[in-house]
Amino acid sequence: MKNLFLFALLFLFGISVSAQKVEYATQLNIPYYDNSVSKSDAYLKERCVLDVYYPKNSKGFATVIWFHGGGLTSGEKELPEALKNQGIALISVNYRLGPKVVAPKYIEDAAAATAWVFKNINTFGGDASLIFVSGHSAGGYLATMIGLDKKWLNAQGIDANKIAGLIPFSGQAITHFLVRKERGIPETQPIIDEYAPLFHVRADAPPLLLITGDRELELLGRYEENAYLMRMMKIAGHKNTKLYELDGFGHNMTEPAFPLLLNEVRRIVEENKIQNQIK
Repeated sequence: MKNLFLFALLFLFGISVSAQKVEYATQLNIPYYDNSVSKSDAYLKERCVLDVYYPKNSKGFATVIWFHGGGLTSGEKELPEALKNQGIALISVNYRLGPKVVAPKYIEDAAAATAWVFKNINTFGGDASLIFVSGHSAGGYLATMIGLDKKWLNAQGIDANKIAGLIPFSGQAITHFLVRKERGIPETQPIIDEYAPLFHVRADAPPLLLITGDRELELLGRYEENAYLMRMMKIAGHKNTKLYELDGFGHNMTEPAFPLLLNEVRRIVEENKIQNQIK
């Protein structure tokens, strides 16, 4: 009878725990540069802020950093609805835009924001070993640049290899068309230089999931750029690069891509748990 009573208590306790609803909180417009940097630059102070959406009664959760699109000349930070209420934190970032700034300022901002997350996510309850970097279009370009070219995060005291996964949506793999425009190069003239993710292929990079729209509906060669990046990453010896082409969807392919992002996050989180158990 005593054992039966104990079992009943444990059963009821288990129900109450499993039924506990995850609550989420949001903090808006947090500066990611030190005040000593931002106080001397009004535009930096205005643009270089981020929003944090996180499960406030959880610990050890994964985090997705999201960079908005807009060709590096427009756009505003957003917290995509499809990524909310998923047991993860979501960081939405604003960065400086052209023509008010030129390369590499927007890349530096992406690196500074990512470094801020690495240094601060634990205060929200997150796990700094489970930080994923993503974004759409220009945001995908920024995510891939700071993940493959280690110098940008190195300047912030962070090893880019600590990123748990890179998941760019329809990002440019060649030198971004705005960077080419800044140099007087037509956007129809492809260039691969230090401002191209393709220039920085390496075997030891974080897991890379590339997602684009349909090659016949996408922007100017966007699928082909990503396909070439996938191929060159594999040739370089990277063993965890994948490419998804979303048939029937054009450049604005974020909604069908969000479930793929979440699946990749969950896959890597589970692999991380298994590896920790083995250790």
